[in-house]
Amino acid sequence: MSTFTTISSDKMARLIGTANAPVLIDVRTEEDFAADRRLIPGSIRLSHDNVTDWGGAFAGRRAVVSCFRGEKLAQGTAAWLRQLGVQAETLEGGFEGWKAAKLPLVDAGKLPPRDAKGRTVWVTRARPKVDRIACPWLIRRFVDPGAVFLYVVPSEVVAVGERFGAAPFDIENVFWSHRGELCTFDVMIEEFGIATPPLLRLATLVRGADTARPELAPEAPGLLAASLGLSRMYDDDLEQLEAGMLLYDAFYRWCRDATTETHNWPTNKVKA
Repeated sequence: MSTFTTISSDKMARLIGTANAPVLIDVRTEEDFAADRRLIPGSIRLSHDNVTDWGGAFAGRRAVVSCFRGEKLAQGTAAWLRQLGVQAETLEGGFEGWKAAKLPLVDAGKLPPRDAKGRTVWVTRARPKVDRIACPWLIRRFVDPGAVFLYVVPSEVVAVGERFGAAPFDIENVFWSHRGELCTFDVMIEEFGIATPPLLRLATLVRGADTARPELAPEAPGLLAASLGLSRMYDDDLEQLEAGMLLYDAFYRWCRDATTETHNWPTNKVKA
């Protein structure tokens, strides 16, 4: 059961993927991580050894710390973070408790190399519409909160990726791209191992909007309309991405929490 300084896996799972999710910090030892190189979605790996060096960067924010079983490493790290002004909790049962609950885990082996600041870097075509906003949303909410996205002219995506250590996505002949009838968003969900019912429902909307198949979901045309509208509102791709994050936050919460909710305007009763 959650306490003032702990949070259960179930409660944490409800926060992951939302805009107000806490920072999730994995402080497993290298030995423990080598035994299972998967990550709780959205988590970042940091060392408990130098928490006093990096902890101040999270001052004023909420954080949840996880180690192998949620014991001494997580407890000590969280206590230090509280000393540094962080609203820090530990994940009850740690990584093993999360795994025992059969909750999603990200395959860290699928992640591209990180830069000097510990961020994954991705590159794709400029002027995004659907997939090139949906995929960055997915990565930042479920894979790497600090991920960096570079939008460049289509002809230079691969070359920029090679020169700047960025993973190309949503272009032809790269790993992170369309496969058959699946769009890049589908592929990322599958490869990262985060195929939860809400994300699969959202993937159907994205696929319908991105591949001109509105019949896949009644909401797909609405997503396409909103995406095209954003592309006309913003000349700056990064500003469009920030606006798109809110759009996909809303669609994700609908997919997770509100698909059965309806709103019917009452029929006017005409008096004789």
